[in-house]
Order: sequence, then C-alpha cells, then structure tokens
Amino acid sequence: MTDQTNQTLPPAPAAGTSRSAASRRLKIALVASVALNLAVAGLVLGAWLGNGPHMGMPRDMSFGPFSNALNEADRRALRSELIGRAGEFRASREATRAEFAAFLAALRTEPFDLAAMKAALAAIETRNAERLKLGRSMIETRLIEMSPAERLAFAERLERGLRREGKD
Repeated sequence: MTDQTNQTLPPAPAAGTSRSAASRRLKIALVASVALNLAVAGLVLGAWLGNGPHMGMPRDMSFGPFSNALNEADRRALRSELIGRAGEFRASREATRAEFAAFLAALRTEPFDLAAMKAALAAIETRNAERLKLGRSMIETRLIEMSPAERLAFAERLERGLRREGKD
C-alpha cells in the first residue's frame, strides 16, 4: 500500500532557496512600499511646511480631496487654525529634520545598521501618523460644526471631485 500523505503534500523547498527568495522579495517590497510612502509624505510635508508667508505655514494647505470639497469659509477657518499652531509646526519641522538626519546616517553607516534604520523609519512614521491624526481631527471638527445642509453640499462636492479623480 502506498503512503497517500506524501503524495498530496508539495515538495519541501530546498534548503535556503525558495523561502529565502520569497523572504527577500517580501523585504524588497516592504522597503519599496515604505520608500514610496516616505517620498509622498516628504513631498506633502515639504509643500505643507515649506518656508513662505504665515511663519512657514502652507500658503494653500491641502487635505487631499477634502480640500476641494470645502467651501472658502471652511478653508479659511482651517488655515487660521494651522496658523495658530505655527509654534507646534516649527518644533515638529525641527524634529522631522533630526529624524531624517538619523535615517540618512543609518543608511550611510558601514557596516549597515538595520536596527538604526528601522528605528529612524519608525520615528518618521510616528510623526507622519501624528500629522495625519491632526488633519483628520480638524476635518472632523469642521464637519461636526456644519449644518445638515452644509454637510450635504460638502458631500456632493466631494463626490464630484472623487468622480473626476477616478477618470484619470
């Protein structure tokens, strides 16, 4: 009688081949994903925190597709709130520079210090999450303060904007 169990199982990978190759591809994909996220975050933050009027505050801040759906009064109110927090953003900018300096130092260190690179990326990720949380909180507050008619108008503008973005 033949052993049916061995016939249904896939063959075990050769030592150090497919598992390590898959693991390496996964690591490369994760690093690429983090790099892309950091690039996008860097572009957004650079535009948002760049030097200019209002003590380094953005001339035309953006909340993604929400920005176009906001009316001018809501955009002004959000801009004023951000300007009121200029001191926080100045300190955050300095911390961001230090975090990226640590990241760059970790990349240039030989032998490569994986733990230092991971720690620097984690710090950058945490700061980005804090900024996203602040933006979400500000949008939520504006939406809560709107009348039902204003929220409906906002929803209509947002939907129109999302439809236009989806056509690209």
